[in-house]
Parts: sequence; C-alpha cells; structure tokens
Amino acid sequence: MEWRHSSSLSPKQFRVQKSAGKFLASIFWDQHGILLIDYLPKGQTINAEYYSSLLVQLKDILKEKHREKFTKGVLFLHGNAPAHRALATQKKLACLGYQCLDHQPYSPDLAPSDYHLFPGLKKQLKVRHFSSEAEVIAAPETLLDGQASEFF
Repeated sequence: MEWRHSSSLSPKQFRVQKSAGKFLASIFWDQHGILLIDYLPKGQTINAEYYSSLLVQLKDILKEKHREKFTKGVLFLHGNAPAHRALATQKKLACLGYQCLDHQPYSPDLAPSDYHLFPGLKKQLKVRHFSSEAEVIAAPETLLDGQASEFF
C-alpha cells in the first residue's frame, strides 16, 4: 500500500526479466592459471564418488600441462566439505599420489579461492544478465582466462 492523492495515477510496475539459472562450479587452479572448471549437472549433488572422478580428471590435466613438475608430487589444498573429507575421497587422493595440506577453518591464508579468486569473479558476474545457460557457463571461463598469470 502507499499514500497518494485519490486523483493521482498509480505508479508503473516494471517487469523484471529472469536471468538464466545458477550453476555450481568446481574450479581447480594453480600458480599458472585455471586447470579445470566443472559444472555440476542440475539435480545432482557433489558426493565422494563425483568428487573423486574430478580428481582423476585433474590428474590427467596435470600430467598433460605440467609433466615435469608432476613427477615431484602434488600438494593439494581443498576445503572441509563432506565430499572432501569422505573416506572414499581420501583413498582416491592417496591412490593418485596427492599430498593433502590440512585446511584450517576460518583462515584467509589457506583459502585463496574464498578470499582471492571468487570475490572478484562474483563482483563481475553479479551485474550481468544471462539469457541462456551457455552464457552462464562461458562467462566465468572468459573472465578467468583473461587474467594475467601474476593474478594466480
């Protein structure tokens, strides 16, 4: 309700166009740039099995991009999400030869994605309107590919 004079016109109501839906993206990166971006299919949740399959994909990408460094071993940092802490995931990490770093809760020093990568990405994507799911998927990849190597 609003206060107005009985002879005044009612205000115009603007229609808001809905943007395309949301996606959950898993982003793996190192000091050289983005290694893998995976978009979770709608209706699925990330569980240990799904996350383990991403780790296998990541190993293949690391072998391809950084073969000389891969033989020395991989230091791996991820969050404390249930899929990350699951026994099946821990076994897969050991099988793949990744050495996991402990993630301390509420530590900005050990959560570079939360404090460095995602805030800028969210800020740039927040103001955009997406008409299709393909645009939603392409936008973060374009923004991240355009970053200088010093950013990572």
